[in-house]
Amino acid sequence: MTAVRPRDGTDPDTDGRHDFDFFFGRWQVRNRKIVDVWDPDCTQWVEFDAVGEARPILGGLGNVDTLAVGAVPGGDPFDGFTLRLFDPQTRLWRIWWASSRFPGVLDVPVTGRFADGLGLFYCDDVLNGHAVLVRYEWTASETAPRWQQSFSYDGGASWRLNWTMGFSPLG
Repeated sequence: MTAVRPRDGTDPDTDGRHDFDFFFGRWQVRNRKIVDVWDPDCTQWVEFDAVGEARPILGGLGNVDTLAVGAVPGGDPFDGFTLRLFDPQTRLWRIWWASSRFPGVLDVPVTGRFADGLGLFYCDDVLNGHAVLVRYEWTASETAPRWQQSFSYDGGASWRLNWTMGFSPLG
């Protein structure tokens, strides 16, 4: 039997809703982060480990992940949570972040999509009184995915990397 495809030309198998399937499971996470990401002049980096887990929700139209961060040099442990929702009409993902460091706050979502294994997601935000353009970059891999965050204080003319995460599968 042949599957019936939507009349608008979108194919649920290839429209983008499976872009984050590589990320489902448990991960050991190696973080490298600017100590104060809200300070555009901070140059001090810190490295720390975490454990993360990602799973699909809403029949594959979204996913969530949690991040448990233990010891952070010069800081406190924290938990993080990401919500990702896919819009099949626009073929765009929206990604929200929240953490126990800022209770009750859900960050402004970044929006974007994957092309050739690289996901680029953007939003405008105001951090510590500075207007910034936020960029998330995801490199898709089933064995070693990578995420990084950069801020631009000049409308995207230049970017300042401030956080990277490298993922290794946990059994």
